[in-house]
Amino acid sequence: MAMIEYSTDGAVATIRLNRPDKLNSFTMTMATEMLQALDNCTSEDIRAVIITGNGRAFCAGQDLAEAISKQEDPEFELSEIVEFTYKPIVMAIRNLEKPVIAAVNGTAAGAGANIAFACDIALATKSAKFIQSFSQISLIPDSGGTWTLPRLIGQQRAAYLMMTGDKVSAEEALHMGMIAKVVEDEQLEEEATSLAQKLASMPTKGFALTKKALQASSKNSFEEQLKLESELQAEAGKSYDYNEGVQAFLEKRKPEFKGR
Repeated sequence: MAMIEYSTDGAVATIRLNRPDKLNSFTMTMATEMLQALDNCTSEDIRAVIITGNGRAFCAGQDLAEAISKQEDPEFELSEIVEFTYKPIVMAIRNLEKPVIAAVNGTAAGAGANIAFACDIALATKSAKFIQSFSQISLIPDSGGTWTLPRLIGQQRAAYLMMTGDKVSAEEALHMGMIAKVVEDEQLEEEATSLAQKLASMPTKGFALTKKALQASSKNSFEEQLKLESELQAEAGKSYDYNEGVQAFLEKRKPEFKGR
């Protein structure tokens, strides 16, 4: 893979967007590589994932030069880019049965911002910026942004940012509830790695079930969610990690979870 760097360190996988000269903006080829990297993360050996970028940006969204060149084809529709790049990427992130951390190392604009919001936990450097830049070229937010952002910060703020395209600093994003934590620029990699290693050592089978519950909560009634919690709790109770956690508690030792 030329545009995506994939590496592992124990049970932690790191996916680095690698077009720093283009602010890590996506082409369809890069999206294919991203999907390949995310597919690698489905391995049982991987128990936590970090997504970050090389250079001064996390991701500037779509490479507009590619989009413009494709529009020379009268058969081409812009929705094809969404359908075959961003939709499968954010779905893969959300369906991955392990925690996914966005380590936002710089500007996250357009689809780049919404990919970060699709992750389970987002960390950002103090210098990072988040921009819903779609309105600047008369497009609507994609990559799940119209679903995730209102749920993170509320519909009024989401509508404001999507319509104005205003930049949001990392500190503002933290205050709004858009991200989980802000760190010093030089500490991002250490913070993300430390968090990923911590999560990877925990009961990741339970995390997978927690992701299912959280994602269903927006469409379920309270009663439906209680029913789902009961079903997922039954599944969690049959896991190796649950039995190991209980046994370790009784034996007054540190549990050794295996993510199953």
